[in-house]
Amino acid sequence: MPEEPLPEEVRDLVLRHIDSVAQLEALLFLRTHPNEPWDVASVARRLYAPIGEMAAALSGLCKDGFLIRQGEFYLYAPKSDYNTQVTALAEAYARHLIPITNLIHAKPRNIRAFSDAFKFRKD
Repeated sequence: MPEEPLPEEVRDLVLRHIDSVAQLEALLFLRTHPNEPWDVASVARRLYAPIGEMAAALSGLCKDGFLIRQGEFYLYAPKSDYNTQVTALAEAYARHLIPITNLIHAKPRNIRAFSDAFKFRKD
């Protein structure tokens, strides 16, 4: 039986916002613990990831509007339009782990940093 393709909203979310498997795992982990604040070291320990990589992952998720930071702690608090997309991502990841991780690994490195240079910001 052929495998069903990834939903377009999931592909788009991964391509626009997820830069590593650690970042994806962190997003889904905090989503399952929405009322609990987590520090970088605790998330890294739970997900068996290096602290530096997890710090970058959580920071990126905050910047993109999936988490909020309160002092040293992070909470799952997505922008309203992201909540259904993250739910779709969680459901798809449970069924399509390998295609989603391949999609993440296929992304050109530093493309996001390059594209961020062209975003207009208020200073």
